[in-house]
This record gives sequence, structure tokens and C-alpha cells, in this order.
Amino acid sequence: MAIRRADMVFGGARAVIKRTIEISHEAAHLAVKLDQIQLLRHDASVKAPIASIPCEDIGLVVVDHPGVTYSHAALARIIEFGGGVLICGRDHLPAGLLLPMISHTEGVWRIKDQLRASKPLHKRLWQQIVIAKIKAQARNLPSGEVSQGRLLALAGEVKSGDPSNVEAQAAKIYWGAWLGDRPQAAWFRRRPEGKDPINGMLNYGYAAMRAAVARALVGGGLLPALGIHHKQRGNNFCLADDLLEPLRPLVDACVRDLIDWNITEIDQRAKKHLLALLTRTVQVGDQMGPLMVGLHRTVASLVACLRGESRRLDLPVGVRNDS
Repeated sequence: MAIRRADMVFGGARAVIKRTIEISHEAAHLAVKLDQIQLLRHDASVKAPIASIPCEDIGLVVVDHPGVTYSHAALARIIEFGGGVLICGRDHLPAGLLLPMISHTEGVWRIKDQLRASKPLHKRLWQQIVIAKIKAQARNLPSGEVSQGRLLALAGEVKSGDPSNVEAQAAKIYWGAWLGDRPQAAWFRRRPEGKDPINGMLNYGYAAMRAAVARALVGGGLLPALGIHHKQRGNNFCLADDLLEPLRPLVDACVRDLIDWNITEIDQRAKKHLLALLTRTVQVGDQMGPLMVGLHRTVASLVACLRGESRRLDLPVGVRNDS
């Protein structure tokens, strides 16, 4: 079980980031008392809680143990305070996400802005997202490497809506160079459905990041289902998937570090490092701070674009040498 909280500066002001709680080491029962979520052992003879966390401090609860149980009141209070609950399946990968219903004071108007957004606007926003993703991929490769230069060149070729699918061209170059001369490069292929440990760690990190993006969208009064580019009929998180794209390289870099540390499966150590990405320092526009706080700034910039007040989407950029 891991509980992390960061008290960091974003844009010159001190911002308290919500806690990420990960439950996987042992079974527990989640209850609530005086607006504190209590993690209790199932052994009735043990009265003291494993941990007690104020509901207002909880950003995301990640549950990856089949023996965890909940009271309805506990789940309701987590949601009422704006937190999310991510449930993992038997393969240890996130299988479901519980989010608050939209309660933003301008929620109805912001959904109308989403519905009114024109195709040209969607195309311009997707162009910015693809460019940011390709540049982030390039930053993951050694400076001066041929593959990095090719990615940076491709980033300059992305047109509105990416009609030439430069994103896919960049992905082919990127994944071919991502592992460099590491032994795993001989057999690894990036496949979302891949069952190997490396794809598993990537999928876990992406899913946790996706949950954080979805939570920020709901907090900003937007519907995660109304996407910019992703529009699958059965996907309730199309917009979250759109904004997730430039964040994927942050997960990629973390997984590559795990490989270098001889961590090659989704164990406690892997999950600890991947979930820590949610508190990593990023730059959003001209401000720096923890990712989970920066995502709200990204959502605010998206709202401004939807309203016609801005043409620039401020997306998180990873900061090098971040500790």
C-alpha cells in the first residue's frame, strides 16, 4: 500500500496536490468516519486502521487487490470530494474507473461549448496535440541521434487534423529507437494488447495517466466522452485519450528506467514509480508544477479554445532532471 502527497509550487503559488492511494499489498476494507477514509484490516480483532486519510486530500485510489471491500458511504464520499477510484483486474491492469458527476458551476455551458466546437477547431487542436506528442517522443531519444532528428523534422510537417497521419509515421521511428541497444530491443514490439511485461507496464502507466486526465476534465466541467480526434462509439473517455497522447512519452521514459533497474513486471516497485508520474514536475505554458495540478491548467486552456478566447492549447511538457 502506498500513499503519496506532494506540496509543490505551480506558477509561483503553492499548490497541494491530491494524494494517490494504491492498495495492492494486502486486502483492506474502505470505510469512512468523520470524512476520513479509513483502511481497515478484515481481521475484526484489529481495531486500529492501517491508514486514515481526509477525503478532501484524495485524488485517486488505485485498487489492485482482489480482497479489497468497500462501504457505499466510503465510495460516495471519495467521489463527492472530487476523487476517483481506479479498479484493476486480474492482470493487474486498470479495468474500470469511477469518477464524480460533473458539478462545475459552468458545467452546462461548457458542455454546450464542446458540442458547438467546429471541425476546423478540432483539427487545429489535434494538430497541436500531435506536434506536442512527437516532440515529447524526440526528447526521449539521445540528443543528436538520427531518429531524434527525424522526429523533430516530422513534427514540423503536421498539418491541421494530421491528414497525412504523421503521428503514425513518427510512432514507427520512435518505437524502433526507444530501447536503443538494450537486449529487449531485439524482441519488443509496442502492442496495446501485448501480454509481455514491458507492454504491461506501459499499459498500466497509460491507464493511470488517463484516469488523472479524465478527473481533471470532469473537474473542469467537460464531458470526457466528447473527443477532439478520438470518437469511438463505445469509448466514454475520448477526450481524455486525446489529451493523454502528449503524456505517453512520460510513461515511456519511466518504463525504460524500470527496465534499466531490472524491473520487468508490474510489481510494487513498478507501480510506485509509474504512479509517481502524477506528481512529476511539468511545464504548462509558462508555469511549472506537479502534473496533476498542471492538468487543470491544460483543461482551462482547452475551455478557452472551445470558447474562441484562445488558439493555443497549453499541454504539459516534462522537465528534465526532475527529482
